[in-house]
Amino acid sequence: MLKVLEQKYFDEIYALMEKSFSADELRSKSEQKALLKNPKYRIYGVTEDSANIKAFVSVYDLGDFAFIEHFAVSPKYRNLGLGSLLLTKLKSTLKCRICLEVELPENELAKRRIRFYIRNGFFLNEYEYIQPPISRDKQSVPLLLMSSDAPLSHEEFENVKKILYREVYKHN
Repeated sequence: MLKVLEQKYFDEIYALMEKSFSADELRSKSEQKALLKNPKYRIYGVTEDSANIKAFVSVYDLGDFAFIEHFAVSPKYRNLGLGSLLLTKLKSTLKCRICLEVELPENELAKRRIRFYIRNGFFLNEYEYIQPPISRDKQSVPLLLMSSDAPLSHEEFENVKKILYREVYKHN
């Protein structure tokens, strides 16, 4: 079911990223493809008959925790429980705390996403957080961090933020 996806799926994954994320939350195609060479970065997914992508989740293994950078379900497979199943399988595969970013709950779609993650065992950490520019030509994005297992203490939050800024965004 859940497997590390091979590079042959990259174009389809990137197309789904473009449909699912704002421009400031997405690297250029060449920058995103270059991440496949990073040993800390993997893309897990579910395919249909080993062909089309049903869903994917890109993850950084950052030692004490994993970070979900992008997570999307193909429109054809949404609202069927696949996202929840994927998160459950990912948690059992990684066996560590998982953190992810969510948009501020300023509209119904953002609120629905937060509720989805809460239903799947994540906690909203309401500390101020800004995603640094993901690329040179992108803008910072105000977001919130969510974590599996338990809410982050302020000290844990600051440590996670520092690691994300350094390892994911190359921002010191």
